[in-house]
Amino acid sequence: MKSNSVFLLLLLSVYLVHAQDKLEPVDYVSILVGTQSKFELSNGNTYPAIAMPWGMNFWTPQTGKMGDGWIYRYDADKIRGFKQTHQPSPWMNDYGQFSIMPMTDKIEFNEEKRASWFSHKAEIAKPYYYSVYLADYDVTTEITPTERAAVFRFTFPETTRSYVLVDAFDKGSAVEILAEKKAIIGYTTRNSRGVPENFKNYFVIVFDKPFEYKSVVKSGEILQGIHKVEDNHAGAFIGFSTKKGEKVVAKVASSFISYEQAWQNLKEVESKSFENVKQEGRKSWNEVLGKVEIEDDNIDNKRTFYSTLYRSTLFPRKFYEIDAQGNAIHYSPYNGQVLPGYMYTDTGFWDTFRSLFPLLNLMYPSVNKEIQEGLINTYKESGFLPEWASPGHRGVMIGNNSASVVADAYLKGLRGYDIETLYEAMIHGTENVHPKVSSTGRLGHEYYNTLGYVPYDVKIKENAARTLEYAYADWTIYKLAKALNRPQAEIDLYAKRC
Repeated sequence: MKSNSVFLLLLLSVYLVHAQDKLEPVDYVSILVGTQSKFELSNGNTYPAIAMPWGMNFWTPQTGKMGDGWIYRYDADKIRGFKQTHQPSPWMNDYGQFSIMPMTDKIEFNEEKRASWFSHKAEIAKPYYYSVYLADYDVTTEITPTERAAVFRFTFPETTRSYVLVDAFDKGSAVEILAEKKAIIGYTTRNSRGVPENFKNYFVIVFDKPFEYKSVVKSGEILQGIHKVEDNHAGAFIGFSTKKGEKVVAKVASSFISYEQAWQNLKEVESKSFENVKQEGRKSWNEVLGKVEIEDDNIDNKRTFYSTLYRSTLFPRKFYEIDAQGNAIHYSPYNGQVLPGYMYTDTGFWDTFRSLFPLLNLMYPSVNKEIQEGLINTYKESGFLPEWASPGHRGVMIGNNSASVVADAYLKGLRGYDIETLYEAMIHGTENVHPKVSSTGRLGHEYYNTLGYVPYDVKIKENAARTLEYAYADWTIYKLAKALNRPQAEIDLYAKRC
């Protein structure tokens, strides 16, 4: 009897070991794939996005200079900070960005002088968790995100001079130290176009340790005895004494709406531990990636698949927030107003209408329903559907591929949103071009609608490509018009054009 019990315990131990070793979908993801890139040569042009699926805010270690679209390069050996980013690609660059950087012994604001050596051997990079050892400061930084917030955990050495820098970046920013709340608040306006004049990203950062040192930065000068500054390039330092291995936690959130909404967004992490947020993030990614189960003994194939599915579920990002009453609201990147409802951004339909949006329709229809509702709001707020949004209309690429994105969703069975308004928006785009962003709507529509093509000698570039793109878009409108039982003359018009 005793031998049977021992055998059963051994069997249970073996089972538990194998159960713990079983990989889940997120375990196959490498967020570093594609980061060995530079302006001169692309091997993917990605950065390690520490984020939730379709999250409003991403975080990434920053090896590149402030304002450089190549935020993180795998062949770099120094980190300048840990940056909140909204960058969809290096060519579009970033907006609403600021960074956090721990240091010891001395304070340094200059991004090159403060940069610390790091090694990939001391780096863990997952969608829901990032950790790296900063050799110059003997500090380990960990990050775990939610959709609009994140938790940082810094492991410091024993010293009376442990610091954290908040760099709000240049081109207009502000910081304020609220010592009684163990907090730093501020805003950044740095962007790469596509924003209204009143654009700001408001942030709040709350630490779990009282401040023993405080200073702000104005025009590169470190100022003590001042707790608030607005400048072209603002920053703030806080500091404290730490024991060897002491962990200091900072909870961060931001909002495009207001400081009040940033504090509201902080509730995503306010009552949760670092480990709670980390495990919830892991669960969220497994739910999204686990929509597809791969039957393949080749682990490299699984790594490739799930790493690319991770990238496919980052964008378009949520640009809406949840107010105190639980309602979806958003700052409009088109007219600068705060309005009810959903908004998504940071995608170029020129790139994604062929594959990404059909994937969303098949795999994540509830997400694409929100995206379609966001497109309705874009039309109401700007008069046009987007073609490349980051966060508002951007003047790049050609075509009218929003038509395909709208038609594909409805024809694949998506319902529960105002398709009539979206159809109206599609038709409007065939007869107009945005007055300031010529890639939105149809440049050359007068020629195409009367001749059936855009001529080569009317000073409109890429005329042949535009003709092909418009013809395909008209085919999608024709298919949607039939499904909506539009007047026969209207159906025939788009049938003829395509």
